[in-house]
Amino acid sequence: MADAQFFHFKDDGTIPNNPELPVVFYPAAFRGKAERIQLVFEQHGWGNTWQGGVFDYHHYHSNTHEALGVVSGSARLKLGGETGKEVDVKAGDVCVLPAGTGHKRLLASDDFRIVGAYPGGVEYNLKTGEPGERPYVLEDIRNTPRPESDPVYGETGPLLSEWKA
Repeated sequence: MADAQFFHFKDDGTIPNNPELPVVFYPAAFRGKAERIQLVFEQHGWGNTWQGGVFDYHHYHSNTHEALGVVSGSARLKLGGETGKEVDVKAGDVCVLPAGTGHKRLLASDDFRIVGAYPGGVEYNLKTGEPGERPYVLEDIRNTPRPESDPVYGETGPLLSEWKA
């Protein structure tokens, strides 16, 4: 099992982040097997998958959690909004972002590609921190159910123990 890291972010007035749940970062969770990330996410009930990049502006999803698995290349992401944390990611790494967590791409290699997935295959929304989004998004974040499985480890794993109710 990969060593998990946990990052907590507070509401910065623009990006709400998640008041209860931390980001879970699994460095090298798929070391040498990054091509399997999408299949494993789907097997563990994280669907509505896609492959691509990360937007170069702060954004978040208020209605679902998101798993991001790096399939190829590397990047520096900013998590948690403008006052958040810069995280370097590379092929095989996985970040699980709780609903409301801001994220954006700062730098990326030409071959950077990720897989995105959502518990239960939820259709995600896209929010950017506009003033009119509140208070709706705060309620949405509070009402987002916790996932029944860890996208990397299934019915076990650090995410489930850290995110327990």
